[in-house]
Amino acid sequence: MARQIQELLIDDLDGGEAAETINFAIDGSAFEIDLSSSNAKKLREALTPFVQHARRESLARKAPRGRAGNSKAMSRQKSAEIRQWAKINGLPVSERGRIASSVVEKYEAAH
Repeated sequence: MARQIQELLIDDLDGGEAAETINFAIDGSAFEIDLSSSNAKKLREALTPFVQHARRESLARKAPRGRAGNSKAMSRQKSAEIRQWAKINGLPVSERGRIASSVVEKYEAAH
């Protein structure tokens, strides 16, 4: 017995038969929509004035930017304060490296 499977692409806008899938992005969100030829043409025509004046962006993902300023210096200063507080309060803490989250939580609760 032969079996034939057909996949039908449905237009997301009007429920008719779609001819293509269009990918686009805006405000940091990527979208995909299945459209008939006429609806795809309408979308492209609507976006044309904006696309003509837009700058192209690389498809590669950009790494998130860190905060400006002296965040490491503040982090070191706070770490030193937490270590000193932990020693005074008899909590185990190393001279260097990561401070246990339980120690940090106790410090923050006390301040």
